[in-house]
Amino acid sequence: MIIPVRCFTCGKLVGDKWEEFARRIKTGENASDVLDSLDLSRYCCRRMLLSNVEIIDQVLRFNEETEKRKEAHNFY
Repeated sequence: MIIPVRCFTCGKLVGDKWEEFARRIKTGENASDVLDSLDLSRYCCRRMLLSNVEIIDQVLRFNEETEKRKEAHNFY
């Protein structure tokens, strides 16, 4: 899923913070400390980053398989 630009509840910008959040979490920092340093103090905004799931790779694989099937059917 692509991170939303704004928080669904309060409307604060959160999309621009995703890359730094993900990078710092991968290095092993505590999520709570990272969110505090990114100035995300409301629980609704914190939820936007914490609950995001990176599924774009799975979606792209599904799309590639669908395209292959379409091409296979067009050749017959």
